[in-house]
Amino acid sequence: MSGIIGRKVGMTQIFKDGVMVPVTVVRAGPCVVCQKKTEEIDGYTAIQLGFEKQKEHRVTKPMKGHFKKADVAPMKLLREFRCENPDQYELGQEITIDIFKEGTKIDVVGTSKGKGYSGVMKRWNFSGGEKTHGSKFHRGLGSTGQHSYPARVFPGKKMPGQYGNERVTIQNLEIVRIDKENNLLAVKGAIPGAKNSVVYLSNTVKSY
Repeated sequence: MSGIIGRKVGMTQIFKDGVMVPVTVVRAGPCVVCQKKTEEIDGYTAIQLGFEKQKEHRVTKPMKGHFKKADVAPMKLLREFRCENPDQYELGQEITIDIFKEGTKIDVVGTSKGKGYSGVMKRWNFSGGEKTHGSKFHRGLGSTGQHSYPARVFPGKKMPGQYGNERVTIQNLEIVRIDKENNLLAVKGAIPGAKNSVVYLSNTVKSY
């Protein structure tokens, strides 16, 4: 298994070999295998994991049938993780943080904090204009294009707009400590998202 679903608990610091290390604590799993994807039927191989039990009345009829087929309780979150051999897992099998070891490098996917509608100085780190000497240009973005030709704004131009609240992947983070009893992982550094937000942890694809 290459990954697991969890929730961000918050940040703290721990000492490792006499050095203070900033870490993010993640409550990861336990997750349940809800479906197996095979090359013959789906065109690829993967395992669908469910995380956190859901109340019966909040589940649609099609999803009730989906969970009933796997003989598992309804789950709040479903997520697929690629694996080479799905047959080594059974429907209803529990996946825990035992799939990781201390020192393992992982990729973390989360949804960044939403900052709402923001200007270019906050959103894109523009320097802005002069603050004094009669300047009437302080926090604007300045010119957005050319004169008579091509007389348009090119796609991708950095402008004010929605900032944050988007899918972000942080690669090659190290697992510093594992607490199996409480299903907690201490990941070195920061990860995207607010406290209690959902994150997806998987083995890194770019080990360096």
